Amino acid sequence: MIKTGKNIQVAIADDHSLLRNALARLINGFEGYNVMMEADNGRELIAKIQQNVLPDIVLVDVNMPEMDGFETTQWLHKKYPQLKILALSMLSDERTIIKIFRLGAKGYLLKNTDAEELKKALDSVMDKNVYLSEYVSGKLVSGLHNDVAMDVKEAVLNEKEKEFLRWTCSELSYKDIAEKMYLSPRTIDDYRQALFNKLKVHSRVGLVIYAIKNGIAEL
Repeated sequence: MIKTGKNIQVAIADDHSLLRNALARLINGFEGYNVMMEADNGRELIAKIQQNVLPDIVLVDVNMPEMDGFETTQWLHKKYPQLKILALSMLSDERTIIKIFRLGAKGYLLKNTDAEELKKALDSVMDKNVYLSEYVSGKLVSGLHNDVAMDVKEAVLNEKEKEFLRWTCSELSYKDIAEKMYLSPRTIDDYRQALFNKLKVHSRVGLVIYAIKNGIAEL
């Protein structure tokens, strides 16, 4: 990461005070980072952000009372699109990951991660504008990092395949996508399987990540 002599400012929103405090201590121990504010929920976080200097990175717990991570991420991304939002969760299901990325998160980190990966996540969202933990990648998108790096960058997609990928990044079911594209569910299944093979991924979230990383769909 390029050092500018200025600390990267971080905000944390998590209703579990012990975890939040532990995260703050860890991050404050990383060279070049400083936790400037903490909050119990999204509503409190937004109030503090509006009253202070804007942070560079916001760590947002997906499950919080009053205003959860989904609502908070959506509001922050709309109001301050330059913010780097890193979602925190104990969940690793496809629906949660797809939804939080679609709402504006730049990264997704499981709460049981270690200090090294936390540092890697912070660096990555600052330098590359995106981060997905190795655990989530390995669990949901088998071989995504290796396969994409070697083979997928040479994949040639037609316009229908790109359109399908864009719809896949929504919360629509495959049946709904078929209706939007004026195709049969069977044809949509064929598109999905063909892209699984072509892009070397094995789940819907793998398709979503490929689409985001390659500029086919916007965050």
